[in-house]
Amino acid sequence: MRPGPRNLITDVPGLFVGNASDADLKSGATVLTADAPFTAAVHVMGGAPGSVETDLLAPDKLVTQVDALVLSGGSAFGLAAADGVRGALRARGRGFAVGDQRVPIVPGAILFDLLNGGNKSWGDNPYTALGAAAFDAAGRTFDLGSFGAGTGAMTATLKGGIGSASLQVGSITIGALVAVNALGSATVGNGPHFWAAPFEMEGEFGARGPCLSPPPPSLPTLKAKPGEATTIAIVATDAALNQAQSKRLAVAAHDGLARALVPSHSLLDGDLVFAASTGAQALPDPLETPFQLGHAAAICLARAVARAVHSATPAPGDTRPCWHSLFEN
Repeated sequence: MRPGPRNLITDVPGLFVGNASDADLKSGATVLTADAPFTAAVHVMGGAPGSVETDLLAPDKLVTQVDALVLSGGSAFGLAAADGVRGALRARGRGFAVGDQRVPIVPGAILFDLLNGGNKSWGDNPYTALGAAAFDAAGRTFDLGSFGAGTGAMTATLKGGIGSASLQVGSITIGALVAVNALGSATVGNGPHFWAAPFEMEGEFGARGPCLSPPPPSLPTLKAKPGEATTIAIVATDAALNQAQSKRLAVAAHDGLARALVPSHSLLDGDLVFAASTGAQALPDPLETPFQLGHAAAICLARAVARAVHSATPAPGDTRPCWHSLFEN
């Protein structure tokens, strides 16, 4: 396995990602879309999730494909980002056909960033416009770190951010996109080493390697209240997976969060992973290939988490330092 040419989720052919950020708000939205509807599923392991249109992703529901997936800041207010994406898609004639109408299918998830030092005294909800702007910005390349849904994201010790990574698995491509706003920490103790270090490829988050003398295990200190943290992610592939297989991909990908964030999946986090399949590549083996892709998805997601934190940049009013500010001086 090796990273794709961009080392981004958009190495999966046909996928596009856009970020929209508001520096004053210290928040934003990130959109994954495609040039055609794609199969999607979701799995939630956190105790405080926030989402929209996720029930329809179950294999027994009528709609089997979606037009976009949205990751947003703003807590419950950020769910409006999906409205902005839905409107932009409808203006382009995209969506599920119902008579002579088109209804874009846009599931989304949110993270809590309302206490990150940004100006939250808005009048009209800003997230509808941020969602539309993120959709309009969608392309094959996009910025990592303090952009989009990761603009004001935090971890227990450092700024979080938006991260991505990819892998080539034979003829199949798989990638991950994540907004890291975790109750836990992406780094070991007070040092620069990432928990995800064993999975790093090509020095993508500093090449510091694993921590050789980690502190002994200890109980974490609670630094957030219920609903004040959440890591939300998407794993995507061009392998032809149905909704049930995509759900298993999302389940397996959660292992990547557990490898990269300590602790993770807590009652106070809303950890959620979407899985997406464009269906462009037939499965070389109907059993072994999904098994291998689950492992690759977890590796991609762990790497994407570390890249998010490693790429974060400082901004006025920050309540957490950036990795680079502490360890690259």
